[in-house]
Amino acid sequence: MQIKDILFAPADGAFFYDDQAAIKLGAHQDGFVYVGEPITPGFTSIRVPASSLSIGLVLTDDVVVWGDMMGVQYSGAGGRDPLFDTTQIWDLTSRVLAPRLLDVDASRYLDACAKVFELFQQKRLPLAIKYGVSQALLRAAAHLHRTSMAEIVCSEFNLPLPTRRVPIYCQSGDAREINVDKMILKAVDVLPHGLINSRQKFGVGGQSFLEFVKWVAKRTREIGRPGYHPVLHFDVYGWIGQEIGLEPQRIADFICKVADTVPEFTLNIESPADFGSTQAQIENYAKIVSLLANRGSNARIVVDERCNTLEDIRLFAEAQATHLVQIKTPDVGSIADTARAVLICKANHVGAYVGGSCTETDLSAQACVHISVATQADMMLAKPGMGFDEAFSIVGNEQNRLLATLNRRRT
Repeated sequence: MQIKDILFAPADGAFFYDDQAAIKLGAHQDGFVYVGEPITPGFTSIRVPASSLSIGLVLTDDVVVWGDMMGVQYSGAGGRDPLFDTTQIWDLTSRVLAPRLLDVDASRYLDACAKVFELFQQKRLPLAIKYGVSQALLRAAAHLHRTSMAEIVCSEFNLPLPTRRVPIYCQSGDAREINVDKMILKAVDVLPHGLINSRQKFGVGGQSFLEFVKWVAKRTREIGRPGYHPVLHFDVYGWIGQEIGLEPQRIADFICKVADTVPEFTLNIESPADFGSTQAQIENYAKIVSLLANRGSNARIVVDERCNTLEDIRLFAEAQATHLVQIKTPDVGSIADTARAVLICKANHVGAYVGGSCTETDLSAQACVHISVATQADMMLAKPGMGFDEAFSIVGNEQNRLLATLNRRRT
């Protein structure tokens, strides 16, 4: 077989893991840290540095290809896997996956993933493991075939070589005003996320959020280049439902109110509410989609919470319970399943947004670019980290290099 040894290296994610339950209950910040006791199991404090684990596959020609395992920022929330534990993940990967990896044909990507990710003790493997190992296997297949990761994906899923650039969505973090200006000056496609994750940022009745939306639109007109017209995308972390109430009609009314303040822009509202379970989320989000359509609104909702795994994504897409799915790549697990998720969304005429988390790494972000471009997703997240410039550079440059390579292949 083409893999002759396995390496591990401790790694750092590009941000922090946060206890969402504690933050939603009002934990306040002291500088960068949150004050108070954690609530979500596994957290020793409300905010902890994002650890990661790199796995290297040593191929028979002594080339080492890498992938990175990690969790998402709000690990343990909304039905997600628990907080990433480097020691446990390292132990499980070395005991269970290493022998499997040494016994697969790494040139056959989907077959290799299927064999390596078989159940262990009648349970699925942690999604973080599947995420990192699938990246390394994709790089191995690309190296063995002397091609790009995107071309491996196209070959495995019988897709044509892509020609279209995938729009990039950038997130501001807490330095919202500064980063919005940067995004506008760099003419990003979709902005700004806004990190509307607290009552203070959302405001009584959503007033603070409304003012921020209007400011972003105004700023775009003030300092944007002529003809620049981005999509406005705000992640409200369920705060519409939490502040306005969990009645779909009231949520749709509020979203229309926001859209009416910026009528010249396409408006995406991510995670308008958390209804507590996947089934309840599907039923109520489908109602919101229908209500917005009946109103003729240009606003779109984006599902994140309660839509984590490939099967969750299939259920939302088939039920038309969202306009866009955020495919949160570490939550989906294998990046082969991220490709499948995009294709499921497209088959059901639902938008596919290849997202992820600020806690990721440069390697995981670059691998996701290849998945996004190969499957022609509707947009992809600039990641990792919360700094904007770095993430936009990593993802944007990888896409441009890939498209240049693919253009040469066609000539």
